[in-house]
Amino acid sequence: MSNLTLALAILGGLVLAAVVAYNTLMSRRNAPRQPDAVDIALDEAERALSGAHDGDAPHLHVDPNQVSSADRHEPLFDPDLPAPSGVPVPTGDRRGGLDPLIDVIAPVSLDGLASGDAAIAAMPPTRRAGSKPVAIEGLNEHNGQWEPPVAGQRYSAFQVGVQLANRTGALNEIEYSEFVVKAQAFADAVNGSPEFPEMLDEVARARELDQFAGAHDAQLGFVLRALHAAWSPGYVQQNAARLGFVAGIIPGRMVLPTGEAGLPPVLGLSFDTQAALADDPAQSAIRELNLSLDVPQVDRGEEPFRRMREAAATLAREMDGVVTDSDGQLLRDETMDVIGNDLEQLYDTLDARDLAAGSPLARRLFS
Repeated sequence: MSNLTLALAILGGLVLAAVVAYNTLMSRRNAPRQPDAVDIALDEAERALSGAHDGDAPHLHVDPNQVSSADRHEPLFDPDLPAPSGVPVPTGDRRGGLDPLIDVIAPVSLDGLASGDAAIAAMPPTRRAGSKPVAIEGLNEHNGQWEPPVAGQRYSAFQVGVQLANRTGALNEIEYSEFVVKAQAFADAVNGSPEFPEMLDEVARARELDQFAGAHDAQLGFVLRALHAAWSPGYVQQNAARLGFVAGIIPGRMVLPTGEAGLPPVLGLSFDTQAALADDPAQSAIRELNLSLDVPQVDRGEEPFRRMREAAATLAREMDGVVTDSDGQLLRDETMDVIGNDLEQLYDTLDARDLAAGSPLARRLFS
């Protein structure tokens, strides 16, 4: 073999080695970032200790805000829009159950007492009129409180209600008629006499409530985009968990829970479900996350927007990403400040309407 041939062979080998090294480097650089192994070991040890103390009982976080109909998901709102005033809004003392502020209520008078067992047996098979929830409450003979019928209790009166509006829209004439049929059937079964409000008045009230709700239904969303390397699901989950997020019931979704069990989460964090369900999630490449806040569902005292800003900024810093809107425009501090000021006005407007964000009535209306 001549010196020239040998030199060419060596040069070719060097070039091949350089190409392989470059491809390996680029592959590592572009591979989805993986969670830190030390943190994984600590998490596993924590779970093992928790299982030992709790009898290995599994812990499932249920996100009550996962599924909702959303025909009226408008991200923009006008906090200066006044409350409708064409139809007077009834006032009432009850909050959380049936309430004249957001429900049509049909009183059902009785000649005597009715048992909770009879009321339960008379309940309609479906508790909806179209897309609106229907509820039945009884006036407990012993404590004088309105409550859903309970077996073994006795009631001196009942009331049947249907919600005036939700995110599917306002109660219409067909839904009102369906409500009347269900309420009448229940009243007949318990030997009661119902009294129904005027349909046209209630439908008009429903439309105005829906107009108010539609103009003040704010659902905010930030997008976190990867600047360089993509993220693996485990990497996302690890970083989010450090901020208090826990797994939701849907793959690819995490939630920041409130301090009180059973309430909607403060924030939601979601990414591609297919990436979470992949055979090898470590190789799934995620390039963007969605951070969301359903404003009317979360109590103002939780400071959800401040926590949303801080979570977005921290995740972007730790994961080498940027915070944008849905169109990919960077969200700067000045823009965040404007959104925060608008939200404060929105909270004030909801408070003035007795529909404070996070209250039972607000969660029902904006669902």
